[in-house]
Amino acid sequence: MIWERALFSPRASTISRTSFLKRTLTHAAPSATVHLHFDKHVPPDGNATDKPLVILHGLFGTKRNWGSLSKAFLRDLGRPVYALDLRNHGTSPHAEPMTYPAMAGDVLAFCHTHALTNVSLLGHSMGGKVAMTLALDPQLPEGLLRHLIVADIAPSKGDLSPEFEAYIRVMKLIEESNVTTRKQADELLAPHEQDPIIRAFLLTNLETAATHHKPLRFRVPVNIIGKSIPDLGGFPYELGARVWEGDTLFIKGTKSRYINNRNIPIAKRFFPNMVLETLDAGHWVHSERPNEFKALVSNFIKSH
Repeated sequence: MIWERALFSPRASTISRTSFLKRTLTHAAPSATVHLHFDKHVPPDGNATDKPLVILHGLFGTKRNWGSLSKAFLRDLGRPVYALDLRNHGTSPHAEPMTYPAMAGDVLAFCHTHALTNVSLLGHSMGGKVAMTLALDPQLPEGLLRHLIVADIAPSKGDLSPEFEAYIRVMKLIEESNVTTRKQADELLAPHEQDPIIRAFLLTNLETAATHHKPLRFRVPVNIIGKSIPDLGGFPYELGARVWEGDTLFIKGTKSRYINNRNIPIAKRFFPNMVLETLDAGHWVHSERPNEFKALVSNFIKSH
């Protein structure tokens, strides 16, 4: 690994004074940050702060989804690995707004709190947009970010796929129906999502009932996430307003359309030192091809 560059963290550069002022005014009143819950894996030498890999999950995901890969990255890289629960997910606090600047602010505060430096930041889907938002933040401290790794998402604007709004409607229906078993919840979800793996993934957000007869409730704040769907389809930076010149890896699932010929040029404008790799997978590239995904990420970090 090229450790002579270890203290170098390329910062996002401003393209023009007008663009910078526009961005600053747009985000002039940042929301209060929340303390993110996390899982930590530390190498045998005890290093917990330098050159860590920080992982951000996607919409409806949690840090638990990355447990096996976190341990694999620890073995491969020999550096600390942190998997975070973003706001309104997992066991992290519920808070509004659920926007990309707010979530990126939480991650930045987490890095400050834990004194992390030379971070390799990996995000999937929504987490990828959070990671890109942080990389482009004009307040990004020198020496904080070393690598950016984005799994199957691009820094483009557009509506989220319709199934996400359908998931929110069914999750509300599940709570309103006062079902008491996961089987009942799955039966309500099945007409809207045929894939049993995706249904099981969504239902991991159900709280475990204290008794067999207590109605099931979701751990995530369904109403807050529902209101945030329009924001989650967007991206907080205008093309040409900001650039991050650090080493960046995009990983695309060949069966997914989230990264495509229309938005790859946009990604290159924001992140000119990016490379694009593909895996024979859908949107959940890390779970469908875990070994290949691990190899791509580890080799990229080791060689840059």
